[in-house]
Amino acid sequence: MNAKRKIEIFSADCPLCEETVERVKRIACPSCEITVLDMKDAAVADRAKSLGVRSVPAVAVDGKPAECCIGRGPDEAALRAMGIGQP
Repeated sequence: MNAKRKIEIFSADCPLCEETVERVKRIACPSCEITVLDMKDAAVADRAKSLGVRSVPAVAVDGKPAECCIGRGPDEAALRAMGIGQP
């Protein structure tokens, strides 16, 4: 018997997050144990941050963020380059 694969979906309960939840559920196999985590919960947000998650929706498999879910989100340098913080 195969070991369960632990899948965590970090969600803000928005339409894009719900789409990701449905997609993961659709492609999951019987060895996948899916947990949807609410980023409004401080402990969940801390866990996401510890994994390097910077935006939602995000997916982690067996405690490792999916390649598509890391390194995204607002970046201060990029925002400043767009003129934020300048008169």
